Order: sequence, then C-alpha cells, then structure tokens
Amino acid sequence: MVEGFSPRPEIPPVPGADITQGNALGSALDWGFKQLTRLCSLGVVVILGWIAWVVFADAQPAIAKFGWEFILSQQWDSGEQLFGGLPYIFGSVVSSLIALVFALPLGLAVAVMTSENLLPSPVRVPIAFLVELIASIPSVIIGLWGIFVFIPVLMPLQVALFEYLGWLPIFGTEPFGPSMLVAGLVLAVMIIPTIASISRDILLSLSPSLRSASMALGATRWETICLVILPSASSGIVGATILALGRALGETMAVTMVIGNSNIISASLLAPGYTIPSVLANQFAEAVDELHIGALMYLALILFVITLGINSLAVLMVATIRRQGEGH
Repeated sequence: MVEGFSPRPEIPPVPGADITQGNALGSALDWGFKQLTRLCSLGVVVILGWIAWVVFADAQPAIAKFGWEFILSQQWDSGEQLFGGLPYIFGSVVSSLIALVFALPLGLAVAVMTSENLLPSPVRVPIAFLVELIASIPSVIIGLWGIFVFIPVLMPLQVALFEYLGWLPIFGTEPFGPSMLVAGLVLAVMIIPTIASISRDILLSLSPSLRSASMALGATRWETICLVILPSASSGIVGATILALGRALGETMAVTMVIGNSNIISASLLAPGYTIPSVLANQFAEAVDELHIGALMYLALILFVITLGINSLAVLMVATIRRQGEGH
C-alpha cells in the first residue's frame, strides 16, 4: 500500500435499492413517458383498425353480391355490373415478385460494397448517398422516365426475348412497349434503395469481432461476407426485403404508366397487365355506382390483407431466425 494513502471505505448496498430510481420528478417524467409511448402505440393499432373497418364497410355491396367468387373471377364490366378481381391480384403479385427477384441481389450487393472496405471511402460514401437518393424521387417522375427512357431502351431486349425465346410461355407475347416485365423492373429500381440502405445499416451495426475472428481462422474476405456476415444479418435483411415488397405492392403511379393496364391474365411477362393500385387510381374518380365503388374497395381490402399478411409473416420469420441464431 502506498504510504499516506487510505482506501475509500466501501459503502454497503442498501437492501431493495434500485439504481434506476431517481427523484420524484424524474420518476413522474419516466411514468409519463411510458404512458405516452403506450398511448401512441395503441393509437397506431386503433387507426389501423379504423382504416380496415372503413374499407370493409365500403366494400360490403360487392362482398354481399360476389362473395369469394370475386377473387377468382376475371370479369370487369361496369356497364353490366359484373366485377372480378383476379387479373388485378395477379398483376400486383407478379410485378412485385419480378421486382424482388432483381432488387434483392442488387440491393445486397450495394449494401455489402458500401459497408465493407472493399472500395475507398471517397467512393463508398457517394454510392450509398446516390442509391438512397433514388428513394426520394417522386413515383410519377420515375413513371415518366419509364415511358420516355426505360421502355425505348428495353424494347430491343423484349423483341429479342420474343424472337429467340418465344417458345417459352413467359416470353410468348409480341411486345409493344408497356408490359409486366417493364413494370417489375421499374419497381425494382424503386425498392433497391430500401433494401440497400436498411441492409447496409444492419451490416454496419455488426460487431467487428465477427470479421476479425473469421479471417483469423483463415477465411477469405468473401467467405467471411457470405458465411459469417450475411447470415448474422439475415433477420434484418429479411425485414428490409419484406418492407421493400410492401412498397412494391402498393406502388401506384409509376406502375400505372408502364404496365399497359390490361385486365387480361397472360403467362407472358411481355404482355401488359394491371395491378390493384393502378385500377384504383384509374377508375375510382369515375365510379358512381355503389357496386362499382364497392368492387374497388373490395380490391383495396384484398391488398390490405395481402400486405398485412406479408408483414406478419416477416415478423414470424425474423423471430424464428433470431431464435435459431441464439440457439447456435
């Protein structure tokens, strides 16, 4: 012991003491904050239920007349008051899946390249900024770009697919410009920033010890990324993917301008199609009959249920992935 130094006497802990407890004012503010957050979270649930109820109530005329047959029917004749939603459901799902097929690998590639030190920092930062900037572009601007720039650029590819692979059902329609494929690719451009930015944040939040430990054991950089980093961030990547899928399902203006707006179901990706948001945007303003309005609201209710189901599935998948990760 150093001469002249006396150790500080230990203060015995007070039984039952809680270090998170402050003074009376702090406790009151903490209680108020908890109640406010609970009220806000409950308010979100109430608003969501209110929206669902309003849509369901307005869809009642169509639900009462067509029932479940509405989902399987392809008829849509406002003059004869015959309505079916299958072409629009088909178009929404197929165009969103096409977008996800192209956007997921590109978004993950951007996330990896901008989160790892594979590129110099002066290059990584502008790339990440420019990709995220795409998300701020209004959808109508992207739709105009799709009409005047993207469709003419993609037209030779569509013609080549029809000429050389037209024997396949998915390329069996002669293209004329707008198509399901174009709509899916435009949607891919719109959802890449969502996947890339969220996945990048997840990758940056991982502990550097994961990379160090993997490479210390002899793994290469790409083995570390593919076998350690991406699996560790899988729950966040799944959440980003589902969020992007929800954005694709609900996109309206850009898809309306490039998909062709045809309610005929075709197996060919080169044929025009229709989506639920597109038909709502095109027909809701001119719908005057109660049954016509009800059919459109029935489609809105179906889209609401699809989106809610996808997000609920995403929550279950993320929870399952986390439990498996904790188990290992």
